[in-house]
Amino acid sequence: MVRAGGPKACGSDRSAASGRSLAPLLAVCAGYFMVILDVTIINVAVPVMGRELSASLTGIQWITNSYTLIFAGLLLTCGALGDRLGNRRIFCTGVVVFTAASAGCGLAPSTGTLIAARLVEGLGAALIVPASLALLQQAYPSPAERSRAFGLWGSMAGIAASAGPLLGGLLVTTVGWRWVFFINLPVGCVCLLLTLRRVPASARRTDRPVDWPAQCAIIATVALLTAVLNEAGRRGWTDPLILAGAGLCLLTAAAFVLREHLARTPVLPLRLLRSRPMSGGAAIGLLFNFAFYGMIFTASLYFQHQRGLTALRTGFALFPAVAMTMFASVLSGRLARRTGHRPLVVTGLLVGAAGLAGWAAAGQNPDYALLVAPMMAAGFGTSFALTGATTTVMAAAPDEYSGTASALFNTTRQVGSAAGVALGGSLLTSAGNFTTGLRTSMAIGAAAYLTAAALALLCIPRRAHRPVTH
Repeated sequence: MVRAGGPKACGSDRSAASGRSLAPLLAVCAGYFMVILDVTIINVAVPVMGRELSASLTGIQWITNSYTLIFAGLLLTCGALGDRLGNRRIFCTGVVVFTAASAGCGLAPSTGTLIAARLVEGLGAALIVPASLALLQQAYPSPAERSRAFGLWGSMAGIAASAGPLLGGLLVTTVGWRWVFFINLPVGCVCLLLTLRRVPASARRTDRPVDWPAQCAIIATVALLTAVLNEAGRRGWTDPLILAGAGLCLLTAAAFVLREHLARTPVLPLRLLRSRPMSGGAAIGLLFNFAFYGMIFTASLYFQHQRGLTALRTGFALFPAVAMTMFASVLSGRLARRTGHRPLVVTGLLVGAAGLAGWAAAGQNPDYALLVAPMMAAGFGTSFALTGATTTVMAAAPDEYSGTASALFNTTRQVGSAAGVALGGSLLTSAGNFTTGLRTSMAIGAAAYLTAAALALLCIPRRAHRPVTH
């Protein structure tokens, strides 16, 4: 039976629903924008911070990686908290923590204080990111809507990544590096108000406790891995402390797996990892973040330390890499409806590998023009692969574990970022020649992209994957 008003009324309802459906996307993307902006905006500012605060290269690495360390280490717990207490509540809490910590970073009088505030920022980011994907999963139940939403979510990372170096350079050269953090304050306030007004409350699963022993094990694993990679350049790869740290890292990782095997309510049920799309997609995220953010960090130091560019000019120099991310995720999301995700992910990763291999082969002191295409390839390839990898992991998870799946994917990505920055900085320090260390870092990044492409062929299904069931 047709309702009064017929097609016109139905069309009006669909239009209104479409308008309403944008509100969760805008709210979630505002929070995610803030988190990713903080990752990229600091790359051109951190050398200036180091000079003004008298920080060593290792200190500079810790300013960058203290944030990523906590971000990665707490994602699984924050994802479980979102499933337990409601993802909207966790998301809003994260926005408040992140915004307050950003003010603390901007007011920091010393390197130690700045690193401490960055740790709190990492906590806020860990609360925001898994809840953001879970809220999108909740708001857009159909596969087509969800793929489009994830594509726009990924493109928000591209916009933040592209705006970060330019905005960071502009702020550093005009009002000072502290405004790199103060810029988060208005964004955080707008995001909080929009979420509270336009995003519906999420379901809670209070029967799912947090597995604190497993959480301690994963934090220790991430912290030890980051510390080993950060300090290896200064101490040497065969230093007893480095070897001991690596051994402890393996032990804590094994303790995490054992705890999850024995726990009644694990933070990461190991049966989820038996899903090839989920575990493979998470590994792919680790590898392409390792390559891309390692490239951004080392290239930023290269342009400022070796070529003597200002922070603003470094932002312009990096712009080709990050600008390509602005539309690659959206393009990937649209093409996936025709081709599926696997060919797009593989293509993006191969393009990224070609880019970093091109930089590694460009010589000791190449003209900047020779570096533009490699940077563009890395930026495009990473973002082009992101949407497919995200959708693959989230589609493989049951709805009640959407926060956990999001946390797993973003944990591996942030571990990859931390490892890329740490290893890149160590290679610059230990190679004896700055340019040699840079080219070695680029070659390793290219190998990471190629490994991820091989995993994509094995793990990403041709068609949508059914979630893991109980």
